[in-house]
This record gives sequence, structure tokens and C-alpha cells, in this order.
Amino acid sequence: MITHPDKLLFPADGITKGDVCAYYEGVAGVMLPHIADRPVTMERYPAGIDKKGFIQKDVSKGFPDWLRRVEISKRSGSEDDDDAVHYPLVDDARALVWLANQNVITPHVWTSRVPKLHLPDLCVFDLDPSHEDPAELRAAVLAVRDLLTELGLASFVKTSGSKGFHIVVALDGEADFEPVRRFSQGAGAVLVKRHPALFTQEFIKADRGGRIFVDTGRNGYGATFAAVYALRPKPGAPVSAPCAWPEIESGAVGPQTFKLRTISARLAEVGDLWRALYDRPQSLRDATAGLDRLLTDADWQDSLAATTRRPVSRKRTRKQP
Repeated sequence: MITHPDKLLFPADGITKGDVCAYYEGVAGVMLPHIADRPVTMERYPAGIDKKGFIQKDVSKGFPDWLRRVEISKRSGSEDDDDAVHYPLVDDARALVWLANQNVITPHVWTSRVPKLHLPDLCVFDLDPSHEDPAELRAAVLAVRDLLTELGLASFVKTSGSKGFHIVVALDGEADFEPVRRFSQGAGAVLVKRHPALFTQEFIKADRGGRIFVDTGRNGYGATFAAVYALRPKPGAPVSAPCAWPEIESGAVGPQTFKLRTISARLAEVGDLWRALYDRPQSLRDATAGLDRLLTDADWQDSLAATTRRPVSRKRTRKQP
């Protein structure tokens, strides 16, 4: 049962919680194969997107017994029960709709699945532009694709539903997070080296100089990215949806092209463009060796320095309601 289905979650667009629940029920068939067995972090907006939302990971209290979950320690090797987080696992339409009924606009997922949480099956490149320039962003997305192709890797792309795009590589799940993190960071370093006016690896926004941030931090243990077909808390209810490379090349698709109210027609026309994503899992071994031939020790050091700089944070963590 959907509670308060008439509550406006996207007030400017007249989109209610009932609409959001219906959306997730409708896309469950194409979405679930991509998110099943992945720990989910919930981005919730109980008062709608015009009010401040919050991030929630733990579902140990107040959630139904039937909701599947996985217990993960905050600290590696810890056996302290108080140190555990109970992440939800969304493996069926009922669970997906139930999360939507909790005002979850965006489910964010890990790049690995239970029971092999230390072995990612995806490598993610998240492009975060400093300003809106469709031609510049398109060039950046294609530059990532072309580098991955040069390294022998097939890649897929989706809109972020926010400002940029996500480019992903399906992995064979035989390497742990460290080699994947190192590969993605090295690929980012090559992009910066080849296109210094276009790309940056600077984490701090003030240091990016108007360039596009190659965010490879999605490839660490416990890191997440917006799930495929997830709604985003932006006006118009944009969807983070798969697209085809020719659509990127022609400029036909932008970061927020697909919306809650248009995605059904899109799926009816093209289906799930990521349906073949896992058909050809890939190893990063040869690709990493290729990166090592393209980067000097100084390049690696510059990349490491840029990606590890962090601003002083004064943000407080919101406790579970």
C-alpha cells in the first residue's frame, strides 16, 4: 500500500509520490538486473525535492522483515555489531516500490554484488562538468570512450540525470577494488595529460578551473553511483538512463534528456540499451599495462596528489530517522 500517494515530491512538475512509485514499478523489469544483489544507499526527500533531503544506508530499524539486506562493517575486519551497517538489497519490484514509498528518489548502488562484495563487476567514470557546455561535455565523453577502446575495453554510457554522464566497463569480477581504483585513476591521468584544457582530477571544485572533473572515486570499496534508471532530485524528474554511442556523437542526448514522463516511450522504442552489458566481462590486466606505458612516474604522482586533496568538512552525518 502506498502511503500519502498525493504528496508532491516534484512540486513544480506536479509529480507525486504515487507517480514515483508507479515509475519504479514500471521500470523494475529493466532496472532490477542491474541493481540486484548490490547494496543500496537511499537518497530520501520526505518533504519533496524543494526541501533538504538526506542519505540513509542502514535499514536495521523500522523496515519490514521481508526486505533483504546485507550486514557490512564500517571498518575492515571489525566484528563489533554496533559497527555494522545493514544495507537494503533490491531484488524484486516489491522492494523497489517499497523504497519509493519511503520517499527514496535516487537509489545509489555499489559496483560489486553480494556475496563477492570485495570483487567489483563494474568500473565507473563519472564526468562532472564545471559549467554547461554540451559540445565540450560531448567531446569529453567520447574521449573517455576512445581511450578505453585504445586500451582494449568495451564501454557503455548512461546519462547521469544531473550534470554529466557515467561511462562504465563490465569487469570479470576477478580483481579486488585496489587494481580497479588504480586503473581508473590512471585512465583519468591519461585524459588529463592528453587534454589538459578539458579534464581535471582535482577533487576541490575551486581548483578545477572550469574543466570537467573525471571522478574515479566511484571505484572504491563502499562507494556508489546513481543506479541505472534511477530518478534524480532535479526539476522535471530526470532519469539516469542508458544511451547509445551514436546518440552521444550526434549530440541527440544530454545529461537530463530522459524524464519520468518520457522514459516509457523511450523503453518501448529501444528497450534496455544496457541489456548486453554483462555479456562480455573484461579483465583490466592488459589495459593497466597499457596505461603504465602511457604514464610516467611524475604523471602518477600528479594524479595521486589531485585525487587525494580534500577540503576541510564541517558537515554532520544525519542519523537514521
